[in-house]
Order: sequence, then C-alpha cells, then structure tokens
Amino acid sequence: MPSLPKLLIFVAVIVLLFGTKKLRSLGSDLGASIKGFKKAMNDDDSKETDDSQKVEHLDPSANNHADKE
Repeated sequence: MPSLPKLLIFVAVIVLLFGTKKLRSLGSDLGASIKGFKKAMNDDDSKETDDSQKVEHLDPSANNHADKE
C-alpha cells in the first residue's frame, strides 16, 4: 500500500498534467455517467415489475392453475 506522501506526489503530478479544469470536467462527466447508469438500472427494474403486474392483472387465473397442480 502506498504511503501518504507517495499519494500526494501522485495527485500533484496528475493535477499538473491535466489541470484542475480538465479534472473537474472529467469528474462531473463521470458522476453524470454513474447517475445515468443507476437511473437506467432502476427504470429497467421498475419496468420488469410493471410488466409482471400487467400479466397477473390480465390473466389472474394463470397463478391459480399453477397452484392446483
């Protein structure tokens, strides 16, 4: 595991190479990407739940036949 002084030197080199504005824009873009990914995952999960509820609502007897067997 790198020590604290090594990490500080690494961060300083990265800031010097890319600049604070570029790092800030990269960070915000990465955050927006993660937020969009999480939203898409939640939308997909809710869509699957809605689809299964629609199927049960359209044919409620389908579950009763499976229970009798």
